[in-house]
Amino acid sequence: MAAPTAVPPLQMPFVDLILPYRSLSIVGMEKNTGKTVCLNYLLRRLHERGTTVAVTSVGIDGEQVDSVYATAKPEITLYEGTRFITSELHYRQRRLVSKITAVDPQRTALGALVTAEVLCRGKAILSGAATTATLRRQIDSFEASGIPLTLVDGALSRLSLASPTVTDALVLATGAAVSANLQQLVSKTRFVCRLVGLPAVNPTLGGQLTHLSSGVWCIDSEDRCHDTGFASALLVGSQTADLFRHGNRLFLPGMVSDRLLRQIATLPQIKDITLIARDFTKLFITPETYADYCRRGGKLAVLQQSHLTAVCLNPTSPQGYRLDSQRACAALSEALELPVYDVMKI
Repeated sequence: MAAPTAVPPLQMPFVDLILPYRSLSIVGMEKNTGKTVCLNYLLRRLHERGTTVAVTSVGIDGEQVDSVYATAKPEITLYEGTRFITSELHYRQRRLVSKITAVDPQRTALGALVTAEVLCRGKAILSGAATTATLRRQIDSFEASGIPLTLVDGALSRLSLASPTVTDALVLATGAAVSANLQQLVSKTRFVCRLVGLPAVNPTLGGQLTHLSSGVWCIDSEDRCHDTGFASALLVGSQTADLFRHGNRLFLPGMVSDRLLRQIATLPQIKDITLIARDFTKLFITPETYADYCRRGGKLAVLQQSHLTAVCLNPTSPQGYRLDSQRACAALSEALELPVYDVMKI
């Protein structure tokens, strides 16, 4: 009798990409780009692989009905052994068996934050921490308890959860909800990916700047920081040239706007100027303004570069329009030079 054929290991290329990281954010370019579908896919595949994970959210995720379009939403399914954090209110509404392992003394509008372990598979709504500091502490706590990977679900139409100060890596969700035109979808997604991949300043300078939470700071040639006297870049007005008295690098802990970029682009020393943002989520700029700023010689940098591991595609829009999944994935992958997955197809 012939020997039984060995069963090959389960191939999960998407999952393999994220395993080297201790934390991962899943963020959507818009609502209805498939974040929750992506999260459910990863939770299921990681469970099948035997990898213990923790999961939480900033904002609320896992609702049964979309609050904007009134369409059905996939709920979040949690498996045995998974740790999760949610608010006291939503913990009481869970549809699974679990045991509480910790209660955070810090309260939210929805009650205390409850950490629990799933004992029997079921569904839940996640509503987690509101600050990056709390999220970072939670990730550290999970890692210290031996959990190798924490998944963080992003909030509606915001990329702030993908901040590298919160998670080590991110997956970006895009799709027909961003644009039903494939060319426009590729262009918009490529722009966001370009911001995600902005270069980081040297670690020594980054360490100095990370403690500055407000103001506008000019950095001289010896990496010394000088307070420009402006509480925010939004208050600069027409005094843009005054920002660069001590050097050609500017650190902006808060929002970087289109208006500021346009003003700085007109300065005679633009080719020597570098604007430093805390991370790409602080850049509220359009592709056109960014392209003009770069064309004139201006540069952008961040304190810490983000690691974009993959892009997920939802080819269907809430209005019912559907992109050709295979064609869209191929076009995005070629433009972004990244793996692109329709998780309903893998």
